[in-house]
Amino acid sequence: MAQKIYTGRYTTNNREDIVVFIIGMRINKYWKVHKWLPVFQAMPKMLRELYEHQKELGFYSHEMTVGVRMVKLVQYWRSMDELLAYSKDDLHLTAWREFNQKIGHTKDVGIFHETYVLQSGSYESVYGNMPVYGLAKALGHEKVNPKKRSASKRIKQY
Repeated sequence: MAQKIYTGRYTTNNREDIVVFIIGMRINKYWKVHKWLPVFQAMPKMLRELYEHQKELGFYSHEMTVGVRMVKLVQYWRSMDELLAYSKDDLHLTAWREFNQKIGHTKDVGIFHETYVLQSGSYESVYGNMPVYGLAKALGHEKVNPKKRSASKRIKQY
């Protein structure tokens, strides 16, 4: 199904605090499919769970990028407390235990995550001729108006 493209320039309001969580895996040894494939397959199950229980978990949305060696997800959460609570969820803990048992400290597969807690007014975005994406998908998007024409106007601290 094709996504609707919004022509022109759009932004998101930055009136809410938000947590941006980046998580991913890197395939270090392609030929060890039995090592990296289970890591890759664990994420869709967790995403399904997150979308089925979005409101109660505090999960807004995600974007995924698949490259030659790397899969990266950017997730948007309502709060750090809710992200941390999900990290203790059975599905997540099971995947984490399996990773540590099967991969551990080998050089076959790498994993990473980064977490950013963004205060309202401290972030901005712009989307030109795009479907609803990223922060706009998480928090809603709005047409850029003259008061928000530049990054410095969209972010409160400048």
